[in-house]
Amino acid sequence: MYNPHIIFIAGHARLPQGMAAKSVFDTLTITAEVERKYGVILEASCTLATEHGREFIGQLLKGTSLADGVDEAIKILQSQYHGKAIHALTAALKDLHTQYLNVREEHPQYQN
Repeated sequence: MYNPHIIFIAGHARLPQGMAAKSVFDTLTITAEVERKYGVILEASCTLATEHGREFIGQLLKGTSLADGVDEAIKILQSQYHGKAIHALTAALKDLHTQYLNVREEHPQYQN
């Protein structure tokens, strides 16, 4: 179903050595469905190796607003996730935020 108010964006980061997902992917990706105007993450996923990890990250990010910056989302992520991928997740989240800002810059009609 097409909804012009929702965008799909992705943020990427390199995975550290020794991770299960490293054998499948060289990078970690966070993808998100984002409400365009206010930047609220409606759904999110990532390329962690386990379904449980992917769902956990999705639930952590759901409802956060990229329009408010990325610091609060990073704070939530770093306080709740304690695994080897924390630095890659943080970097991918920062990249996701950058992608959101790029979309807003390219489409100023969706700014507040």
